[in-house]
Amino acid sequence: MKQSPELYLVLDNCFAIKRWVRPAEWMRVAKEIGFSYVQASTDNEMDPLFSTEGYMDEWFREVEKAQRETGVTVANFFTGYQTYRTIGLAHHNAGMAEHLKQNWIFELMRRAKGLGAKGLGFSFWAIPEAAMQQPDEYKKREGQIIRIMQEIAAYARQIGGFEVSFEQMYVPYQPPFTIGQTERYLQRVYEANGNPAYVTLDTGHMIGQAKYQKPTREQLVESFGKERPGIWLGSDRQYAQWQSFRKSGDYERGADEILSGMEEYGYLFAGPEDTDEYEWFRRLAKYSPIVHMQQTDGVTAGHVSFTPKANKTGIITGERLLSAIAESYAREDEIMPPAEKIYLSFELFYSNMATKYSIFEQLRETLAYWRRFIPRDGITLAEALKNRKA
Repeated sequence: MKQSPELYLVLDNCFAIKRWVRPAEWMRVAKEIGFSYVQASTDNEMDPLFSTEGYMDEWFREVEKAQRETGVTVANFFTGYQTYRTIGLAHHNAGMAEHLKQNWIFELMRRAKGLGAKGLGFSFWAIPEAAMQQPDEYKKREGQIIRIMQEIAAYARQIGGFEVSFEQMYVPYQPPFTIGQTERYLQRVYEANGNPAYVTLDTGHMIGQAKYQKPTREQLVESFGKERPGIWLGSDRQYAQWQSFRKSGDYERGADEILSGMEEYGYLFAGPEDTDEYEWFRRLAKYSPIVHMQQTDGVTAGHVSFTPKANKTGIITGERLLSAIAESYAREDEIMPPAEKIYLSFELFYSNMATKYSIFEQLRETLAYWRRFIPRDGITLAEALKNRKA
């Protein structure tokens, strides 16, 4: 391993939304559970656009006070559902995209940096259906995202000692959703002026890629014998072709033409490797200073805790995850400087009907499981792996 990052276990305060809303409240809960680091979700009463300037000033003062009193540190900030539900930086109105960059992202970066936080992560764009159906328009929107990310990365360098990360997703209209696409985003941002933007990997964000696999010729020919394709064809154009060739009965020619047409819409398809959670980490973990942690069975991603019950059917294990991260850091090829610290951040959701006692129990069980692999915050990956072998 060329480099061994420090590892930290972090609790995202999304668990506290609408219940423990003041900084002193959710920091106290984090401390009682056993966490020393938290990630602040902007959904928990501090969205830069929903909040007044005076309230934001007050909120950050409360955080500073609570940090001193509890010893808990806000390591990073992350977007929540409020911004996730927009097309954000891919907006068709350039003024809207600029507004979000300046008054949401830059504003929060300045405040977070002043607090001493290490970074800001976000899922802050989606490409609408009309653009997805037009390769030229898709390319334009993607170029807009990359350009704005270059500006955000440059601003992170300007304020100093601060990292920004975009989150990888699992459907085509929320790029990047493949490993190759993510690598390309990282490279295009970094090569502009040498300012890195990182990626946030989520252990449950590989559940959708299996639905977007490019079919084989044999699968296409076979599909014509059915009432509906039953396979992913990509664009509306390919679905229209499928209907036409199904009626004509020229299945062989139809399969060839549909496959040929798919080449123009490559961004609508994932590969087999993109369905593998651990392959994402083997390839990209060293560029992921913030990792979102959730247990998953590989089919659904409900942001489930790492309880003994969930771990029986879950596919995320400490051994495999740390090994995959180590493989990433051992790779010779480098897109940009690797992360020196990785914050394994538990982004766990709970039912509105869950009692606080149930929530606390699941959080304690989650922390207990992961402390078997990361016994203390700040331990290096090499040391953590060595301890497991001892």
